[in-house]
Amino acid sequence: MDDKNVVIENVMLLSEQGWSDPSCVSIQNGKISAIGQVAANTHTTHIDAQGQYMLPGIIDLHGDAFERHIAPRAGTHFPLELALAANDASLVASGITTFYYSITDGFEPGPRSRDTVRELLQTLETLMPRFSCQARIHIRHEKVNVEKHEELVDWILSGRIHLLSLNDHLPPLNNERKIQRYLAGMRRRVSMSVEDINQFLLNLQQHRELGEQQAQALAEIAAKQGISLASHDDETLEEVAKSISLGVSIAEFPMSELAARECQKGGAAVLMGSPNLVRGGSHVGAISVKEAIEHGVVDILCSDYHYPSLFSAPFTAVKTNNLSLYKAWKLVSENPAKAAGLGDTKGKIELGYDADFILLSDLDSSPLSISSTWVKGARVFAKANKLMGVC
Repeated sequence: MDDKNVVIENVMLLSEQGWSDPSCVSIQNGKISAIGQVAANTHTTHIDAQGQYMLPGIIDLHGDAFERHIAPRAGTHFPLELALAANDASLVASGITTFYYSITDGFEPGPRSRDTVRELLQTLETLMPRFSCQARIHIRHEKVNVEKHEELVDWILSGRIHLLSLNDHLPPLNNERKIQRYLAGMRRRVSMSVEDINQFLLNLQQHRELGEQQAQALAEIAAKQGISLASHDDETLEEVAKSISLGVSIAEFPMSELAARECQKGGAAVLMGSPNLVRGGSHVGAISVKEAIEHGVVDILCSDYHYPSLFSAPFTAVKTNNLSLYKAWKLVSENPAKAAGLGDTKGKIELGYDADFILLSDLDSSPLSISSTWVKGARVFAKANKLMGVC
């Protein structure tokens, strides 16, 4: 459906007081133009939502499950056009209306190399006009990847990047636990002998100082361009202080409650993964998101590596953390919109905002309850057995 003027009638809206009586939402040219009243217009399509529930579309600032569409099994790679098309369908079926493709600008050869980043970026920009979900680019830059620094700077200056995070996944030589954890993941991505990997990681250590200098420069450029900056995996108070000094507005996956609280004190919104909450804990032994929510140190939830979890997570927070759905849903809509600089146009069902929303047939944690997903007033996903009547 691509009508410019649409009225969704007989729909329930969520507020701080709970669900409204059946109401209506008018959409004009992709924006919400009226709530609760309808202006007479013969060119408007009226849709009976039949008492379904409307929630703001989900905004996912950090997701990399698209990598599994590209390489679903070790050693297999699908054409990017096919993989990214499948990924786009997965997003809107999970209620995600704005997605930041979190692309690792790493130091490894292969799937996370600069060559791969460049190819992904070009392909995404070609496909974006055809995507159902609004796509944006989140570059996860590994600080020891010091090669082709000027290319990354050019991408930022030319507006091709919408979110930048500064990562340091290179394990220090004196931490055997981190080395072994990293090696386990790298072996799944790169075909190298253990000896070659060890020598590779050893050689990279010499790039740390230059990498920090380049990270400072990138942070300054991002600030001038109005691009949100994120830190990643802050563990110590020293790491938090360094991140805050760079001007980060988002703290991704701080490793402890203390680190998360210090990030918030420094003005950064704390982002954590919805799979952690839905599964009941971290798969790498990090802080429990359930406990972090209890202590008030989570501002944003992301899909991380599993899209459907992001839809399910607010409902889980209602059950396990005794949050209202109104507050829980902000973790996946209003709060990420604000942190990414989209707070004036996305994340709410309000006048003048983009008509990005989902309609639910049932109020539960299953994405099967999503009857339709709408992006800028266009219905981009619909269940065949949940189609609404057109008046």
